[in-house]
Amino acid sequence: MDLKTVSALRRLRLVSAPEAISFLVLLVCSVLKRTTDFNAVPVMGAVHGFLFVAYLLFWADAWNRAKWPLKTAAWYFLMSVIPLGGFFAERRLRRTEENALIALRARREGVVNA
Repeated sequence: MDLKTVSALRRLRLVSAPEAISFLVLLVCSVLKRTTDFNAVPVMGAVHGFLFVAYLLFWADAWNRAKWPLKTAAWYFLMSVIPLGGFFAERRLRRTEENALIALRARREGVVNA
């Protein structure tokens, strides 16, 4: 894995948790809209929409660069559309990113021929 691929994974990781948080806040705002006079759905809808589109763009870039199999790409896509899924995606992406960085550093220092 090269540095551009690791960067693509990092971008996806960095947007996954905020996207999940905005999804949960949007759900809470939707409930509050129907039960009280509080209506933050238009604002939170726009925020979540922006983060969701960013997630999809970064997901497509990471899929292209990392050459994920369809099963892995589908898993990351599914994590963007279920509540709390972004947290699971962030955790898995963090591990993948850390492992890739360790391998890159080892390759640069000539420790391994991977």
